Amino acid sequence: MKVVIAPDSFKGSLSAKDAAAAIEKGILLAAPETETVLIPIADGGEGTVDSLTGATHGTIHQVTVRGPLGEEVTAEYGVLGDNVTCVIEMASASGLYLIAPASRNPLLTTTYGTGQLIKHALDNGYREFILALGGSATNDGGSGMLQALGLQLLDEAGHAVGDGGQALARVRSIDSAQFDARIQASRFTIASDVTNPLIGPQGASAVFGPQKGATPAMVEELDQALHHWADLIETHTGIAIHHAPSAGAAGGLGGAFQAFFPSVVRPGIEIVMEKTNFHAHLQGANLVITGEGRTDAQTASGKAPMGIAQAAQRRGVPVFIMSGSVGDGIESLYAHGVTSIHSIMDGPMPLDDAMRRTEPLLVRKAEQVLRTYLAGVRGGGGVTGEWE
Repeated sequence: MKVVIAPDSFKGSLSAKDAAAAIEKGILLAAPETETVLIPIADGGEGTVDSLTGATHGTIHQVTVRGPLGEEVTAEYGVLGDNVTCVIEMASASGLYLIAPASRNPLLTTTYGTGQLIKHALDNGYREFILALGGSATNDGGSGMLQALGLQLLDEAGHAVGDGGQALARVRSIDSAQFDARIQASRFTIASDVTNPLIGPQGASAVFGPQKGATPAMVEELDQALHHWADLIETHTGIAIHHAPSAGAAGGLGGAFQAFFPSVVRPGIEIVMEKTNFHAHLQGANLVITGEGRTDAQTASGKAPMGIAQAAQRRGVPVFIMSGSVGDGIESLYAHGVTSIHSIMDGPMPLDDAMRRTEPLLVRKAEQVLRTYLAGVRGGGGVTGEWE
């Protein structure tokens, strides 16, 4: 029997790689003869670099850059095994996880460090890029990234403006004379499942600003600043990003890529499955097990387990999801290739305890699920529904 194990990370407790290892351990406890294929995955957010470099035997490069509040941080990017493609998680340099909750302020946070990562990769000769936009702390419209790459944003006195979403309101002109010319000789694939526009009630500020620390007053200020920023970009480039799909990703970073870079936006899980040869690994598989920290109605909106399930469904391979918790709205997942959904919790417990015990809970649940699956197969029964 062949089982493909392809979980996302369990955020805050277990990486995708460690989650895959835990599931494999449980599978082999139930059926030691099982052939297992481990493919840790990501959906374009946390874990994308690890997933792609691990699957392709690539390398990781560490760089000291400016963090989201201007502090020095050690960020990283990956180079795939082809030694051609560079993969960057913007969150490594400009992520929300880098800021304590009490200090989060999207009026001030910057994507400058993300630009520094791109520049470092360009300096090392890379021209093929995958940019993962999940997990940002920023709402600066990508202005920091652009400044790190040589774009000048000037106020009415001709001076460079500062960092953050608030500073966008002071920009009066854009000078691209020193903008890195190597960008136009490169290709950028933007991994993002966010389709929100830059501005408005569904835009970057209104939808994602609050989780980055924005108050209602800040949301209004940030949205107005992004509107002004988009007006300037349209004047400078002729490209209107105000309502462009995915322009609102990562606090407007998606819009900056659309306006200033030769780029294309693709769902993160689609890119990851392509680069990890996921479809080839499905050949001959009897079962796929995926997982994530929480499964609910949002899982259907482009999250990694949904992409895995849809791919497996086309091959007629059953898919089990193992999750730290299971929320409302999961019923729709069954129509898209998911066979069964399982919470790994073995009883009521505090969240911090559950997160601390994620690894052993995954091992136990994987063993239980496979034993039940095998009993159904040997008995000639179906393997559908939700088991707890």
